[in-house]
Amino acid sequence: MSARTPLTSDEKLRAEANFVPLVAEHLTTSGRFRVSADTPELVEMFQNVAHSVGELLGRPVASYANGRYMVITFAEPTELTSAVAPPLDR
Repeated sequence: MSARTPLTSDEKLRAEANFVPLVAEHLTTSGRFRVSADTPELVEMFQNVAHSVGELLGRPVASYANGRYMVITFAEPTELTSAVAPPLDR
């Protein structure tokens, strides 16, 4: 298996900018976007894309990665409250 050449910072920025409209379109039409993301570099890039898509659409977006794939979807309200404010110990 050949080693992958890491993307340059310019390539990462261009890739993120080009994926944002594609992911936004998929989210608005089907509710989710799934992509192969089997390296930490790709996971980070698509997390940035998910963040930008959320800002573009004005809706919270969540991304999930399992080491092979990443799914980007609209966040559920319960996901937001658990991510923003953990429950208090009493």
